[in-house]
Amino acid sequence: MRNKRQHPSFSDINQRALPVLPSLLQRWLPGGVMRGAEYIVRNPTRVDHVPGSFSVNVRTGLWADFATGNKGGDVISLAAYLSGKGQGEAARALAEMLGVSHD
Repeated sequence: MRNKRQHPSFSDINQRALPVLPSLLQRWLPGGVMRGAEYIVRNPTRVDHVPGSFSVNVRTGLWADFATGNKGGDVISLAAYLSGKGQGEAARALAEMLGVSHD
């Protein structure tokens, strides 16, 4: 019988990403500012001249662009949104970046 390869769950990846989310945000979205638990920055996926409508909660991973209505509930969905990739591909890339084992 062939062993199925175990992959980390989205939940596992998100849990590993939350403690390092501030550094991920600096890498993905440089130039933002912290206001409480919110990282406020310009949205790089559209013409956004003034920070304020795009924010990420560094404690929960919830993010939203209040100007467009785009939003998500975790770090994987943010990575997918910013990269233009699907959730699965973004999860794999994030797991690799975080050193989350695929075995």
